[in-house]
Amino acid sequence: MRIALFVTCINDVLYPGTGQATVKLLRRLGVEVEFPTAQSCCGQMHCNTGYRADTAKLARHFVKVLGGYDRIIMPSASCGQAPREFYMTVAEATGDSRLALDTQAILPRIREVTEFITDDLGIHDVGAYFPHRVTYHPTCHSLRVQHIGDRPLTLLRAVAGIDLVELPAAEECCGFGGTFAVKNGAVSGAMNGDKARHVRETGANVLTAVDNSCLMNIGGRLAKDRTDVRSLHLVEILARTTADGPMPGLPLAAAEVAS
Repeated sequence: MRIALFVTCINDVLYPGTGQATVKLLRRLGVEVEFPTAQSCCGQMHCNTGYRADTAKLARHFVKVLGGYDRIIMPSASCGQAPREFYMTVAEATGDSRLALDTQAILPRIREVTEFITDDLGIHDVGAYFPHRVTYHPTCHSLRVQHIGDRPLTLLRAVAGIDLVELPAAEECCGFGGTFAVKNGAVSGAMNGDKARHVRETGANVLTAVDNSCLMNIGGRLAKDRTDVRSLHLVEILARTTADGPMPGLPLAAAEVAS
């Protein structure tokens, strides 16, 4: 089985550690993953903003570069929305029947990373070690578009040493929404303020999610509020083992201190 990593723009440019952690984690689970260097943007923000023709160009490139793989793994539920929801829409809008057929063929092969681990590999404990207090934000795209459900939480609960605490009003949006945060700054800021307040209420040292876009948004507000909460993509937690030890700069969970 040929497996490709579609790392996404935001991870490639701003959070390369997420892509590296994804490869490290999958290799530990016995999965060899390829990285097609010709990959580019998924086109999600283009389509959200109404640029259907431009999205279609990116969609054609996506299927050209990744169409030969049996699985396409994405460490981002948000970017997974584009091929799963938008490509058929832009194919119809631009009258591109070839793109529609290619999209239909590639859709069953796309996986968000936790979906791939739990469903395709049948693994619920990846052997991770992360002895810190963590809270999880279920992003809008993971819940309402990708329908990932509790897969990320299932993997987090199995992490050794973790003190996983529930986030109040977890399913509320953080206010990012790509261009929504730009076009509706005041509303977005208010939503993000609520989310950051709920994170602080947990007493967690780490906020995690399956989308770095949302973590960037919430993490920016937490930094502005002068908190010590670190934002960290879920795969970067799952990739750590006892060999890595605790993460530098973070206090140990209470159970680890007691032991």
